[in-house]
Amino acid sequence: MSFDLTRLTETVRAHGAVVRLLVSRSAGSAPRDAGTSMLIWEGGTEGTIGGGTLEYQAIAEAREMLATGAALRHRAVPLGPALGQCCGGSVTLVWERFDEATLPASLPYARPLGPAEAMPATVVRKAKALQPGARPAEIDGWLIEAAPAQRRPLWIWGAGHVGRALVDVLRPLPDFEITWVDTGPHRFPSEVPSGITTLPAAEPSVLAAHAPREAEHLVLTFSHEIDLALCHALLSRGFKGLGLIGSATKWARFKSRLAALGHTREEIARIACPIGDPTLGKHPHAIALGVATSLLKRADNREIAEGDRHTA
Repeated sequence: MSFDLTRLTETVRAHGAVVRLLVSRSAGSAPRDAGTSMLIWEGGTEGTIGGGTLEYQAIAEAREMLATGAALRHRAVPLGPALGQCCGGSVTLVWERFDEATLPASLPYARPLGPAEAMPATVVRKAKALQPGARPAEIDGWLIEAAPAQRRPLWIWGAGHVGRALVDVLRPLPDFEITWVDTGPHRFPSEVPSGITTLPAAEPSVLAAHAPREAEHLVLTFSHEIDLALCHALLSRGFKGLGLIGSATKWARFKSRLAALGHTREEIARIACPIGDPTLGKHPHAIALGVATSLLKRADNREIAEGDRHTA
């Protein structure tokens, strides 16, 4: 929901000129919220603004801009009969063409949506007040976008089938900063998705002492002994959330062994085991989908709680 300058810069350097397509406003029933964006270049796209025909036509316009060198387009689009869609709402779209010479220098990023001279004082004040992760703001003919909000640190311990499925499912989501750990480089796929930090560690439990205390962890290595050592280390270190893959039998044994290592019943109860949603089955991607749903629901609940505290 904010301007990912790092990803835009990487894409421009990989593909040349890129059109960034932004939903700057949305009203009524719309496929995506304000702040949603996607990147379009000759021969490829990344992300989605949703809407089927809406996106198809918007991509065609972006490719036309790439061909002609046009720099900017901006207009409201009603989502009704004109597009053959039933949404009934509307979105305002902004197309911007970027290359190495036109990448923003910093964030927040304020620019005019038409001819303009000096930046108005109202825009200057709004840009200074815009918090990371805020939705785009249109004011006095200018568009302002914030820096991204800090992402939730998520450490995935294990690069086996479930670990790979988790990365596959969670990587496209903007919520998480993923660190992926296993015992050696050979444990990871030959091509790791962009934006993922891999950390080979012969003894993962030693590395656990360096994980942020606000991180969430998913423990699913190939070894029960490594899993136990990680749970012990993370209980000693501190964490925001900790999930352990395993059966009821494994969890019963782990609770007994963790208690023998000096952890209280209340501390051990902070570990979620099993992870995922058992009703979805045991396929690695089914487990990953259940875990992703749980993580996203936890974030939603925190946001609701924060809102309740601010309005109390």
